[in-house]
Amino acid sequence: MTQDQIILFALFGAVFALLLWGRFRYDLVAFSALLAGVILGVVPEKDAFSGFGHPATLVVALVLVVSAGLVRSGAVFLITRTLVDSSRSLGLHISLMGGVGGVLSAFMNNVAALALLMPVDVQTARKAQRSPGLSLMPLSFATILGGMATLIGTPPNIIIATIREDALGAPFKMFDFAPVGGITAIAGLTFVALVGWRLIPARGDAGSALSDITEYMAELTVPEDSKHIGKRLAEFEETAAKTDVAILGLIRDKKRRYGNARNVALAAHDTLILEATPDALDEFRAALSLNFSDEKREEKLKAAGDGLDVIEVVVPVTARIAGRTAERLGLTWRQNAVLMGISRQGRSITQHLRKTVVKPGDILLLLVPKDRGDDITDWLGCLPLADRGLAVTADDKVWLAIGIFAGAVFAAALGLIYLPVALGLVVMAYVLTKIVPLSELYTHIEWPVVVLLGSMIPLGAALERVGGTELIAGTLVDLTAGLPAWAILTVLMLVTMTLSDVLNNTATTIVAAPVGIQMAQSLGVSPDPFLMAVAIAASSAFLTPIGHKNNTLILGPGGYQFSDYWRMGLPLEILVVAVSIPSILIFWPL
Repeated sequence: MTQDQIILFALFGAVFALLLWGRFRYDLVAFSALLAGVILGVVPEKDAFSGFGHPATLVVALVLVVSAGLVRSGAVFLITRTLVDSSRSLGLHISLMGGVGGVLSAFMNNVAALALLMPVDVQTARKAQRSPGLSLMPLSFATILGGMATLIGTPPNIIIATIREDALGAPFKMFDFAPVGGITAIAGLTFVALVGWRLIPARGDAGSALSDITEYMAELTVPEDSKHIGKRLAEFEETAAKTDVAILGLIRDKKRRYGNARNVALAAHDTLILEATPDALDEFRAALSLNFSDEKREEKLKAAGDGLDVIEVVVPVTARIAGRTAERLGLTWRQNAVLMGISRQGRSITQHLRKTVVKPGDILLLLVPKDRGDDITDWLGCLPLADRGLAVTADDKVWLAIGIFAGAVFAAALGLIYLPVALGLVVMAYVLTKIVPLSELYTHIEWPVVVLLGSMIPLGAALERVGGTELIAGTLVDLTAGLPAWAILTVLMLVTMTLSDVLNNTATTIVAAPVGIQMAQSLGVSPDPFLMAVAIAASSAFLTPIGHKNNTLILGPGGYQFSDYWRMGLPLEILVVAVSIPSILIFWPL
């Protein structure tokens, strides 16, 4: 073992020890290790920051922006309304989402499948008042498992097919991976849905925090061209229940109707009286294509600026608006702002919101021009609540957002365009069509995750460059001499899995596949079962957040620590080996 190999193995050992300890943040640990590698001379200075431009790092950053665009366009609301019910038990929800994620990832890149479903899962967790960390890891693992079943589901399968073509003259075909990969995926998904999610440690009481979100008395107006004109108000109760909105009545011709409004046929410009949180109100509005209470002012706001913000402010006794109505104050024509809702203890609100006298202690929900929230808050003399990232869904662009994303994924799946480039084009299209405001482009990226990946990739490349991975492979060949074929396959899978948890799965496949072919040739048997073993094992990176991009994507949104992954990942990897070895021997005999 050379000095450089010793240094790098020691660095990796120190990194994983510190990450498992959890005392220091993972991005600080990884970046410190990278700098130590440069100072000690095992990472060339010119390659020190190459990881920040690596496709894996870019994919993670771009996917987070794409996910935000799908949320902002209403695509996520569309999926949650048709597919997800927040009243389902956590186990049933994980089973459903895992099944959908597994099927999708078999026919599209598993990173893209997670990008589509991750915001759906987070939104459902908010509605159910539970931590998204309870379901995001099962979803990530499910999309990784589903990718094993086809050629295009995951990069290791594509690489394995290419290596087979170079070595044996013909590549694996689209569904050659299905017998082994499909059975392994089904077994893994069953474990994740029934047992695995119960092993995830709870991180904080997210449900309590979500239940404390303020509910508002709010109004939405039926536009002139609404397809809902003529329908009874009672027909909206199912949508209201799914979005956690309470319909209290309606206003027509300046008259307020309550209990007798259920069977009233809606007309243009009717105003629905609602009670809801800001997010629920926006989802209900997007689902039914309704307008805010001041629809004329809303249209002017959209036409005049680069976007809209939603802010929450508290009214102190000294506020300019205290004791006055929004209409009398001239909130709309003076500041281009719309009063969306009022939260008041006792809720003695009997008039249109804009005609309601605002009292000290009220919390106001305001629709304001982009980046003018602070100025309007100061002008009102109010106090801002903590920013919760509220946004207005651009529901008129939902199919545009879905079409752009689907087109890019389809082109990438067919090999017409490189996946990072395809995702980059999606981000640019979202910005140009104002699905994602330019001012928010970088706010959706989990920068600590980017630093973690950007720091670890050069260290992994250095380990490969100095022969560390070859040393592992050579030791593996020596240790398996004389063992039966099934035992050699098992050892190959275990070592490949271990490498995949440390390196990215692409690098692991490139290193492990030739080793598998060499083992087969030394035994005088077919190399196909060994290549299949490498394909399954390289995709089974469940112990760490750095082995697979999907695990990295959920690290921030799920609030996970580095040591959380092995709790469900270790038994899952054992199950994968136990199921896939017999399957390989049956479908790809030696």
